[in-house]
Amino acid sequence: MPISATQIETLIREAFPDADISVQGDDGAHFAARVVDESFRGKNRVQQHRMVYASLKGKMDGNNGELHALALTTQAPDS
Repeated sequence: MPISATQIETLIREAFPDADISVQGDDGAHFAARVVDESFRGKNRVQQHRMVYASLKGKMDGNNGELHALALTTQAPDS
C-alpha cells in the first residue's frame, strides 16, 4: 500500500511536535523530507537521521516497507 507525504509528516510530527517539517513527493514510494528541530542540536547527521527514521515506525524496513526512499535533510534551528 503506498504511503502519502501527509502520512510521513504525521509520523515525524508525533516524534518531533515542535519541528519545522516539510515532505515532498507524490509517487507513493520516493520522498524528500526536511526536519528542523532543537533536539538535533549537538548531534551529528547520522544521529539526526536515525532519530527521524525511528519516528517512521518501520515504514522503511526493507522490501516490506511502504516507503522505498526518503531523501532526508535535518538540522537544529539557527540560533
